[in-house]
Amino acid sequence: MADTKLYDLLGVTRHASDTEIKKAYRKLAKEFHPDKNPTEGEKFKEISFAYEVLSDPKKREIYDRSGIKGLQGGGDGGMAADDLFSHLFGGGLFGMGMGMGGSRRRKRGEDTVYPLKVTLEDLYNGKTSKLNLNKTVICKTCDGLGGKPGAVNRCTACQGRGVKVTYRQLGPGMVQHIQSACQDCNGEGEVLNERDRCKVCKGKKIVHETKRLEVHVDKGMNDGQKIYFRGDGNQQPGVEPGDVIIVLQQLPHEIFQRDGDDLYMTHSLQLVEALCGFMIVVKHLDGRDLVIRHPPGEVIQPGTVKGVPFEGMPIYKNPFERGALYIKFSVTFPENHFADAPSLKVLERLLPPRPSTDLPTGENVEEVDLHEYDPDSAYRGASSSRTEAYDSEDEDRYRGPGVQCAHQ
Repeated sequence: MADTKLYDLLGVTRHASDTEIKKAYRKLAKEFHPDKNPTEGEKFKEISFAYEVLSDPKKREIYDRSGIKGLQGGGDGGMAADDLFSHLFGGGLFGMGMGMGGSRRRKRGEDTVYPLKVTLEDLYNGKTSKLNLNKTVICKTCDGLGGKPGAVNRCTACQGRGVKVTYRQLGPGMVQHIQSACQDCNGEGEVLNERDRCKVCKGKKIVHETKRLEVHVDKGMNDGQKIYFRGDGNQQPGVEPGDVIIVLQQLPHEIFQRDGDDLYMTHSLQLVEALCGFMIVVKHLDGRDLVIRHPPGEVIQPGTVKGVPFEGMPIYKNPFERGALYIKFSVTFPENHFADAPSLKVLERLLPPRPSTDLPTGENVEEVDLHEYDPDSAYRGASSSRTEAYDSEDEDRYRGPGVQCAHQ
């Protein structure tokens, strides 16, 4: 029976045209691309491999004639597995979860993620940080072989796969496949005599190394932004190294808060400043002193927000352009009795006039006192005394004749 698994992966028939194959691949690639669907990375690899084979007339002819084995060199196609599969994925296709055996190696190693704490000043001015990276590299003494040339042999127990598959009969027509790491080679697929092991890496093929990275934080970068060092991840024989990813983590700032390319801050004014104008000095993130003036007569109300154009954050990759700086003002009023009565009369003549109030007359008019609000002490006053008196009368009424309070 013809092998149609690669066609099935793309959802096309064996007789599909090149245009139909390309259209099906693009549709599936958008759906399963890791950037859009991070959990479907393996599926995306399988789809990509299927398209790689079926879009190449020679590979498709070999696959149609001899199936996967033909591509691996087992058919009459004559194409070696190491040439094709290592080129595509750094190992066999079916080590990626298609359930048909194959290489135990992956196409690409995992990425290494490091957080880097930066200040708002660093993001404003730019900075170069040096980071010591602990990583594994291929042993140079044995060139990643683990021992002397020719001393490493394929494990005969697992045929170099690193895993063994056993079968268990569950019932009539029901067989369970059990896959476990090969104990003869500890899942490595290779065996090496102790005396032939590399003296430097002890047969592990890799050694640990510390590398110093220079991380350039550009002006205008954002909290959470990633900086990539391609191929600087941990090395493994036969596996493409992953990336080192630096993730910026902005520390809180005492004065400024950032929102995109804009900066925000708060400032408290005295009442005289809010009414009669002010001058304030703001120390900016690059060390400059910004002198900000506000003219007399333009009243600043509590909660007013004013903006200073082009004094926000530099725009990433366009640092000569900046956002805005926004200042939210609060107003501090003077304390009680800050001036004597004659001075207050003078001040009152300068301020806008009071609103007029018509004083009511009659028996239903009562003048009351205004006190400071205290949520922990309700104004019960006489009402509380009356309630206590009523409670005492009720107690006497329901005690009944001849019943007296007990004395101790």
